[in-house]
Amino acid sequence: MHAFHSTWTRPFFARNPGSSFTIEPFELFTTALSALQWRRLGGTVTMLTDGAGAAYYRMLGLEILWDGGLRTALDDIPAEIDPCVYWAAGKLYALRQMELPCVMIDTDFIVWRDISGLLKDCDCAAIHREDIMPGIYPPLGAFTFDIDLGLEKLDWTVRPLNTALAYFANAELRDRYCKKAFEIMRHSPGARDSLIYMVLAEQRLLAMLAEGFRVRDLSTLESLFTSGQQFFTHVWGFKQQMRENPEAYDAFCGKCASRLARDFPLEAAVLQKIPALASYF
Repeated sequence: MHAFHSTWTRPFFARNPGSSFTIEPFELFTTALSALQWRRLGGTVTMLTDGAGAAYYRMLGLEILWDGGLRTALDDIPAEIDPCVYWAAGKLYALRQMELPCVMIDTDFIVWRDISGLLKDCDCAAIHREDIMPGIYPPLGAFTFDIDLGLEKLDWTVRPLNTALAYFANAELRDRYCKKAFEIMRHSPGARDSLIYMVLAEQRLLAMLAEGFRVRDLSTLESLFTSGQQFFTHVWGFKQQMRENPEAYDAFCGKCASRLARDFPLEAAVLQKIPALASYF
């Protein structure tokens, strides 16, 4: 089964003007494990990025991670998309260009076991549902758009789908989802709360549009963080803790380096040459 990662660098440059693009060590490690483990399970994986992202990965020698290639497909994201609000727009722009069926995987998400059996006979799947917490998923009245997008016709009681991992097999659903998501991004010029607008366009919208299609939840939020489950690792909730705790940061990177050295020695040898990662091996 084909999967893809995406890296859109415009949000980084918007937050760090004048800086050179870089990715933190722990995310380089999870990116490598995510790609290589997917391949180990028999799948192929592609990276869709822009010119700056491609140059960065090639400079580090990391183009070897993606057996489906490294494609510069994200330079054409419309300029009116605010990268500070819609920081994950790149993954949806990439999704529009993928052949179906495909799996969209964040670079901080690792699949440890074959999930092909979980994806049979469904049009769409996502890692888990989310609770409708008002601070994250407020009602339609919390949003302002400069045209009528018809969002009031959707069912706002449907629990959102977390898209850290999402599977798409139905072109009608994928196309409708991407089209409406970019309408939201283009027509919210006054958006200031990046969290509520981004998760509306990325996660809540998908769940609402998927009503009537065959949709599957692959896990639950609770089981995802249970040590006994062996299917998935999602680092999202641990990122800030690592940034605030250097010991936890170093311990995590050390575990990743050990796993890579054990399971993927050829690629680990390349990562070990990257100055920011060398000390963890």
